Amino acid sequence: MMLYCQRIRLECVMSLFKKTSVHFILGICLGLSFSFILYVYEKTNEHNSLLIRSIGLHLDNNNHVNCENNARNINPEFSRFPVGAASKPHQQKLVESQYHHDDDLLAKELHSKVRVACWIMTSPDTLLSKAIHIKNTWAKRCNLVLFMSSVADPEFPAVGLDVPEGREHLTAKTMKAFKYLYDHHMEDADWFLKADDDTYVIVENLRYLLLNEDPAQPVYFGQRFKPYVRQGYTSGGGGYVLSKEALRRFGEEGSVNAKICAKDGGPEDVYMGKCMQNLGVKLKDSTDSLNRSRFHCFNPETVLKARFPKWFINFDVLSGRGGIENISDYAVSFHYIHPNQMYTLEFFIYHLRPYGILNSPQSLNKL
Repeated sequence: MMLYCQRIRLECVMSLFKKTSVHFILGICLGLSFSFILYVYEKTNEHNSLLIRSIGLHLDNNNHVNCENNARNINPEFSRFPVGAASKPHQQKLVESQYHHDDDLLAKELHSKVRVACWIMTSPDTLLSKAIHIKNTWAKRCNLVLFMSSVADPEFPAVGLDVPEGREHLTAKTMKAFKYLYDHHMEDADWFLKADDDTYVIVENLRYLLLNEDPAQPVYFGQRFKPYVRQGYTSGGGGYVLSKEALRRFGEEGSVNAKICAKDGGPEDVYMGKCMQNLGVKLKDSTDSLNRSRFHCFNPETVLKARFPKWFINFDVLSGRGGIENISDYAVSFHYIHPNQMYTLEFFIYHLRPYGILNSPQSLNKL
């Protein structure tokens, strides 16, 4: 009897084991089948998505071409602008008026009324990593643009100043660059702007600042610092602009007399500030009517957050005020701009528009 019971128990266990094995195998099969179905489903959706996206791009491109063709029919000048852009970053060219049709008559009028020559301090090492992005963005709005390097590059092109590279020679590069402008381009502009190859300048706002200023007066503008020079001096990184009379005095007196203007050594912006003061060139206020800053030696994020280093707070004539309420709506410059940010600023300033909000142009007599 005991043996019979043990046999029955063993058969029950074996039966249970067989059922469990079958269920386990069946579960694996069902799981693999379900996974395969999901895989096919996802691949199908991915293919459809790519197909739809390619169709959409094709339609968008057709619409874009049709819009451009219509624009050319309306405005023959539109044909001056190329279609598309090169794929490599250093070859990318952003084209004005290609993607929007703003009323820029006032900006064009100021372009001829307030002539600005821009020279950008660069080097052989940064010509294609930094300067090219200025050439592709804001520099094309200057009346004249020159890239000043230590070595000439006729293809870029860049002017060779025959000055050794390095921070200790920035003063020499600056003095020789302004002398070059005096010798070769004195009559090509009324104002002469110096900027670094990581500075972004809104040239239209610079013209707005200079509109009611007389270039025949010995003046210059920039972000004003307090120490070292009695009247103060301008930040080199934020950029500064000299009147024609200021450049004339430099070319005729400062560039030939080392006692008036240093030839080299020391911080470039401080030495340029001493040079201007010695020549009787007045550093004028560049803030707007609400006492908000226009020139900035930091990038927009730093200025908006007002996270300035202590030295800047001590140097700045505005004591390091920042935040959106202290930045002029007609800001002129920002410094420490990464090459990618050049195109970001270009898009935000000249292309992005909030629908339904119109920025009506002002007449010249109201500026």
